[in-house]
Amino acid sequence: MALIPIVKYGDPRLKRKAQPVDPKDPSLKPLVRDMFETMYQSDGVGLAANQVGLLKQVVVIDVGGREKPEPLVLLNPVIMETGGEVEEEEGCLSIPDIRAKALRAGFCRVKALDLEGRPLEVASDGLLGKALQHEVDHLNGVLFVDRLRMTSKALISGKLKALKKETERALKDGKG
Repeated sequence: MALIPIVKYGDPRLKRKAQPVDPKDPSLKPLVRDMFETMYQSDGVGLAANQVGLLKQVVVIDVGGREKPEPLVLLNPVIMETGGEVEEEEGCLSIPDIRAKALRAGFCRVKALDLEGRPLEVASDGLLGKALQHEVDHLNGVLFVDRLRMTSKALISGKLKALKKETERALKDGKG
C-alpha cells in the first residue's frame, strides 16, 4: 500500500467536477486501497479522489476507523434524497487545522456502485450522513467552507487565505 499526497485548499483540482469511472477499470482497486490507507494515516473518515489529485468519482468512507472498520467504497455516487438541516462542526483533510460549523442536511440517501460495479444505496444521518454529503460535494467541486454561514467563514478567512497562498506557492514551485 502507498500513501498518496493530499491536495490542499487553493489547488484548482478541488474546485473541479470529477468524472464518472468504469468499475471495470483495473486501476480502481489499487487506488481505493491507497486512498483508504491515506485516509487512515491522516485520521480522516472520508476521502474523495480529487483530494488526491484525481478527477475521478471515487469515494472511500469509514466512520468506524481502524479499531472497528466499516469501509465503504462509492463509485459515481449521486445524492438522491436529503432531509432536515443540521449545523455541526466539520473539518477536511484538504483544509488542515481548520474546523467550522457547516450547514448540511440531517439525513442523506446516496446511490452509487460498489467496487465490483454492483448498485449500492446508502441512507444515513449522523456522522455517516455528513460524510456522504461532504465527499459527494468534493466530487462536485464543493468544499465544506462553501457551506458555512458568512459569519463563520469570516472567522476563518485569514487562515484560508494563508493556506491558499501556501498551496499556490507550492504548485508554482512544482511541489504540489
